[in-house]
Amino acid sequence: MVLENSLGIEELIRAGALRRELAQAHLHAEIRRREEVLRRAVRRYVSPQLAERILEDVQLRETLLSADDLRAHAVVLFADLRGFTSLSERLEPRQVVPLLNEYFSLLTEITLRHDGTVFHLAGDCLMLGFGVPLEQPDSPGRAVRAAQEMLGTFAALAGTWHARFGIDAGLGIGINEGDVVACNIGSSSYMSYTLIGDTVNVAARLCQRARAGEMLFSNSIKQSLDALGVDVGATPLPPMQLRGRSRAIDIFCVPAATRAEVMEVPVAV
Repeated sequence: MVLENSLGIEELIRAGALRRELAQAHLHAEIRRREEVLRRAVRRYVSPQLAERILEDVQLRETLLSADDLRAHAVVLFADLRGFTSLSERLEPRQVVPLLNEYFSLLTEITLRHDGTVFHLAGDCLMLGFGVPLEQPDSPGRAVRAAQEMLGTFAALAGTWHARFGIDAGLGIGINEGDVVACNIGSSSYMSYTLIGDTVNVAARLCQRARAGEMLFSNSIKQSLDALGVDVGATPLPPMQLRGRSRAIDIFCVPAATRAEVMEVPVAV
C-alpha cells in the first residue's frame, strides 16, 4: 500500500510538472505570436527606422502589446482631399478606388519618410501623429516639412487627375500640438489604435477650415517652430473660435505656393 501511494504521488508530481511545462510553452508561444503581430502592425504604420527603435524599447513594446493607454505630448496632422464629393459624383466607383489609393499611397510614403505614424485612414481623410508612440523632440518640424511635401507633390498628382478625368482636386492640412492619449478604441469584436484628446479635435477643425493647397496650424506649433529655428513664412489669420471654448485659438496659414526657408534641425536618434 505504501509503494502504491508513493507511485501515485510520483505520478501526480510528474503530471503537475508536465502541465507547468505545457503552460510555459503555451505562454512563450503566445508572447511570440503577439510580438509578431506587433512587428507587422508597427512596420505597416511607421517607417522602418522608427519601427526598429520602437521594437527595441522593451517598455514601449510591452505598453503597445497591452491594453494600457499611452499618454504623450505629440503633433497631430490631418489631411483631407478637397473635391472628393464632386469626384465621386462624376466617376464610377471602380475609377475612384485607384485614385484614392494613389492619394493615400503618396501621403503615407511622405509620412514614413519624415518618421511619422499613420493612425487613421477613412474616406478621403488621413490622421497622422509625430512624436507618438516614440518621442521626437523635433516633431513639429517633421510634421510641417511633411505637410509642405504633401502639398507640393499632391498638386502634381491633382494635375494628372485633371488631365485624365477633367476633375479638380486639392489638399487641405491642419496641424496641432499638445497632449494626447494613444489607445485602443472599439469593442471586443473590433478595435482600432488611435489618438484621442482635445489636441486631436483642434487639428481636425484646422483641417476642415484649410482651403485647397493650404496648411493651417495652431499657435503651439508656431511657438515650437520658432524654438527650433524653423521659418515657413506663416501668415497669421483671424483667431478661430471653437464651440464650447470661451477663447479663440490663434492660427497660422502656409499656402503651398509659399517658398519656405527651413533650417534643418538635428534628427533625434
